[in-house]
Amino acid sequence: MPRKFGEIAFTPEVQAAQLQRGSRQTYERYIANGPANDSITPQIAEFIAHLDGFYLGTVSSNGYPYIQFRGGAPGFLKLINDKTLGFADFSGNVQYITVGNLSGESKAFLFLMDYRHRKRIKIWGTAEYIEDDAVLIEQLRIPDYPAEIERAILFHVEAISENCPQHIPIRYSMTEVEAMMAPLQARISELEQLLKEKNSPSD
Repeated sequence: MPRKFGEIAFTPEVQAAQLQRGSRQTYERYIANGPANDSITPQIAEFIAHLDGFYLGTVSSNGYPYIQFRGGAPGFLKLINDKTLGFADFSGNVQYITVGNLSGESKAFLFLMDYRHRKRIKIWGTAEYIEDDAVLIEQLRIPDYPAEIERAILFHVEAISENCPQHIPIRYSMTEVEAMMAPLQARISELEQLLKEKNSPSD
């Protein structure tokens, strides 16, 4: 079964570039033999559940790509089913470029990054925005997150590709750093208290 992302990403122009540079034969075999990778697996769902941000790509009517970072509490990109992801679209700078782009062209792209574990996943598909659907918006709501939700955005998966970690820098979020530092800070406080007791005047 051919891998679906090759059918989308490896256009005739890309294939020509691969052929010219000597990688076409390798990728032709790779694409032809393997899983379709056109749905969200349990492993990918677990990866997504820990994300606190991702990049969303859309296409404007003049042909230019538009990339936007979307952030929120871990798990705000939600699994609807193995072919569909969804997230709440919060109030922002009211430019509405993503909404406008999706009004004319549904093709979209998700770039998912986990810098701490040096892992990235690319997802091709189509997207749509949905307004005035209280049930869906409630399904995508993040508990205790105060931002106003303007609409829901659904992403329909067509192909997935997982990349190697080469050249991905290791980065930590503030929450991750605080969690790693907590035991050290507790130990420092403990040692400071022992030192204080040792140096305090005896009765």
